[in-house]
Amino acid sequence: TNPGFVVRITQAGLDYAHQHGVAVLEKELAQLKLPDISGDFHIRHVGKVRYEISRLDLRSFHLPYSRISLVPNVGLQVAISNAFAELDGVKIHFIRDHGSFDLKVDNVYIKINLRLGNDASGKPTVSTSDCSTHISKVRVHFSGRFGWLYNLFYKAVESRFRTILEDKVCEIVVSSVRSELQPYLQTLPVTARIDAMTGIDYSLVAPPIATARSLDVGLKGEFFSLARRSAVPFPPGVLTLPPDHDRMVYFGASSYFFNTASFAYHAAGALVFEITDAMVSSAGGM
Repeated sequence: TNPGFVVRITQAGLDYAHQHGVAVLEKELAQLKLPDISGDFHIRHVGKVRYEISRLDLRSFHLPYSRISLVPNVGLQVAISNAFAELDGVKIHFIRDHGSFDLKVDNVYIKINLRLGNDASGKPTVSTSDCSTHISKVRVHFSGRFGWLYNLFYKAVESRFRTILEDKVCEIVVSSVRSELQPYLQTLPVTARIDAMTGIDYSLVAPPIATARSLDVGLKGEFFSLARRSAVPFPPGVLTLPPDHDRMVYFGASSYFFNTASFAYHAAGALVFEITDAMVSSAGGM
């Protein structure tokens, strides 16, 4: 089905709008739950020792640099660089000792691809088609009676932390898209009341089309009578926007959009033109 109304969002429009989405992601990552860590490590002149680190508390997760871009034939990509996090551990079991530690994670890079679509009702859909995380620097500092000894094997612990965090970040991103973003999109209405007589249907007629320069969203763009909705007796024509990408957002409406408005108001009895005798006699005397 051809759309009656098209919205084009360019890269400039995405740059303007993406900050809200990144703020939501930052809030979700700040609630990241990490599992306990345990393992064995060999220390020279000491032998193999076993450690357990539990009750991990993530104090913060900051995303200072981010960008949203277009992925042709897929949808959108969110790229975050130079992110950093701070974490506390309040309990350590190692050689019958208890202590604490501070952990800082720097230079976190996150890349998320979002596939955009639509369902049978014309509502937008979104899913994660790809997610990757790379952490280049993890710093752990132990304290306690044997703090100096803990710091002898910090590299092994840092490696474990890096692997766990990289997996957990993408896990929470995929979960947030599935459990929060997608359900939110399902609450969005696809019709609206215009006045006491008519409404408009702006459901998606096809998945949004992503190119290297824009995201084009085709909407039904059909007016209807609130009293009695009936099929429109004419099909929508082809609607093509000009190849412009200088502004943030473009809107395009076809003749179908305006003709359905006329049809809906006529069906509602509001668009009626009467020819009276006076009009006929006046025309005949000319």
